[in-house]
Amino acid sequence: MPLYAAYGSNLDPSRMSARCPHSPLRSTGWLVGWRLTFGGEELGWDGALATIVQDHFEQVFVALYDVTDEDVSLLDSWESADTGLYRKTMVRVSTMQGEQVAWAYVLDAFEGGLPSASYLGVLADAAEAADAPIDYVRALRTRACRSGGI
Repeated sequence: MPLYAAYGSNLDPSRMSARCPHSPLRSTGWLVGWRLTFGGEELGWDGALATIVQDHFEQVFVALYDVTDEDVSLLDSWESADTGLYRKTMVRVSTMQGEQVAWAYVLDAFEGGLPSASYLGVLADAAEAADAPIDYVRALRTRACRSGGI
C-alpha cells in the first residue's frame, strides 16, 4: 500500500478518515530538509495555498497514511491533483520506526503570497489533532496571514 505524507489539513486523522475511509494512519514524522510554505495566491479562494519546498535547514511535521488505490483517487480529487493544481512527489519521512518513503502533494505554482487566517487555523488545528509538537502548532497559529494575524 502506498504511503501518503500529509502536512496540511489532512494531518487531522478525523478529516482524513472522512475523506479516505479505507486508509489508516500509520505514524507521524518529519520531512527533514523541507519547509512548509504557501503559494498560488491567485489560485485559491481564500489566499495562498499550502505546499512544501526543499530547504536544508527546515523540517515539516507530517502524518503518514496507508492509502488504498480506491482512496488515492478520492484524495487526488480532494487535493485537486486531478486538475493539475498539485502534483505528487516522493519524500523521505523520518519516523520513530526509521525512514519511510512516501508521496506528498506539491503545489504546481510559484511560492509567495499569504494564506488567510482561517486557513492557517485549519492547518494548526489539524497539526494539533495529529499530536504535532506545541511549538510547531504555535508557529502555525502566529504565522503572517492576509488579515494580519490570528
